[in-house]
Amino acid sequence: MLSFKNYLAEAKNTHMEHLEDNILNNGVEGTRQSINFLRSLRDMLAGTAKSKVNVTVKWDGAPAVFAGIDPSDGKFFVAKKGIFNKNPKVYKTNKDIDDDTKGDLNTKLKLALAELPKLNIKGVVQGDFLYAKEDLKVVDIEGEPHITFHPNTIVYAVPQNSDLGRQILSSKIGVVWHTTYRGSSFEEMSASFGEEIASSLKKTKSVWSVDALYRDLSGTATLTKKETDEVTKILSAAGKKFNTIKKETLNGISQHEDTLVRVKTFVNSKIRQGERIKNPRKLSKELTQYIDNYYEKQAATRSTAKGKATQRGKKDATLQYFKRTPESQITAMFELYNLLIDAKHMLIGKLDRAKSIGTFLKTKDGYEVTKQEGFVAIDHMGKNAVKLVDRLEFSNANFSDKYIKGWQK
Repeated sequence: MLSFKNYLAEAKNTHMEHLEDNILNNGVEGTRQSINFLRSLRDMLAGTAKSKVNVTVKWDGAPAVFAGIDPSDGKFFVAKKGIFNKNPKVYKTNKDIDDDTKGDLNTKLKLALAELPKLNIKGVVQGDFLYAKEDLKVVDIEGEPHITFHPNTIVYAVPQNSDLGRQILSSKIGVVWHTTYRGSSFEEMSASFGEEIASSLKKTKSVWSVDALYRDLSGTATLTKKETDEVTKILSAAGKKFNTIKKETLNGISQHEDTLVRVKTFVNSKIRQGERIKNPRKLSKELTQYIDNYYEKQAATRSTAKGKATQRGKKDATLQYFKRTPESQITAMFELYNLLIDAKHMLIGKLDRAKSIGTFLKTKDGYEVTKQEGFVAIDHMGKNAVKLVDRLEFSNANFSDKYIKGWQK
């Protein structure tokens, strides 16, 4: 059963988790779901799918934008993620935007409010802002002029003399859509992933609007028999490993919020350093030491004995999981975690071959080819979704000073 926190994440697409983190977030159920996602993706790319799994492309856009009709009064609005606050923040006039935002976000929301009503959106949709017209630049890449936009870390590039290049150059705003919401109020709305959105909208020259749905128009993203066998071998090993791990080992992390937060923070710190979990056998000791150090540092910042005791009490509660769980079980869990990453990376490599728009990283010396940010796998009901991202590669690009980001002028 999903925890209430993860139910909310499912119902409102304001945060989506990585496929392998499903092990930590949702224990047995999450692990089974992730393995099934990977099996379905393998079958889809091998051309042997018996059950449907949808895939969308993760565009590296910013900011997130919501648009549509407010069910309470029938008026058009745009919004950022505050749409799902207890008191929803939606903007129906430029004054609404001025009262709550400033700078680049203010400019982009006003542009969205002016242009997106032309699409005749029914209901509520969510997407990512890709560019305003002034963000578009013509640059030379490998001797050919390209139209580029650089909303975040990744630079998107389209040949200037292509039909797509001309469409983008003539537009005022670019948005990629990925989520549809239905419900009689913002509070009651639930998200549906993987639906066609842009194709149902009214066409207008001033808005370049695209679906995030994955399509292999090139025909190059099919797994060979050898590749299929390699993925199958990894997934078979993952299934066997899964069967050796006790239910309480898998479910125990998510049952204590501080334990879950500290374990995920530790894993993310490794990723930001450009490392994966190289030695799961040492992980239990590393985690307990990290947790001990974290809470001792927190205690040191408290000025009273009561404050220090509170932090040490949290430490003891967070460490209970490691005291009652055998090291061999924690080792097995993170060996499974690594197996899911291995299978995920093989499938990402294939999915990336079908991209229709060039993706680059900008350096002071020019442009480097990179993968797309990642993909999202969605179950056949359109309700459960997980991210498939090469976290080491994308995190390195995101945090490295070598690469120039879109917000760095």
